[in-house]
Amino acid sequence: MNSNVAESLRGRGVIPSAHRVAIGEYVLRTTEHPSADQVWERVKTSFPMLSRATVYNTLNLFVRKRLLRELILAEGKVVFDPNVAEHHHLVDEESGIIYDIPWDAVQVTGLDSIVDLEIDSYQVVARGRRRRQ
Repeated sequence: MNSNVAESLRGRGVIPSAHRVAIGEYVLRTTEHPSADQVWERVKTSFPMLSRATVYNTLNLFVRKRLLRELILAEGKVVFDPNVAEHHHLVDEESGIIYDIPWDAVQVTGLDSIVDLEIDSYQVVARGRRRRQ
């Protein structure tokens, strides 16, 4: 991501309004995988008039423009990932923290023999907990 969020938005055809830049300042630079409500809570501290609807609409726009990836890693839980490069995820089930796993760290083979479909993409989501000492 460019250090200038407004410039990055323009580069993807997004008009950089004040609320879009404020949301982008957080969500496009974080290493977290925040939900829309987490984005709203975080950004409204510096942009108090920001509505939830504006956050949802902006996040969906960022996804359409490929600035973010929308992930459903658990039933009913949608999060947003600023890392749009191919990668996998590890979910710490105790803390809820989602970690990125490099694409090359996981190998998946034989998918084409499971069903008679041409596979366009896939993502591995691992789940676990810290080992007890």
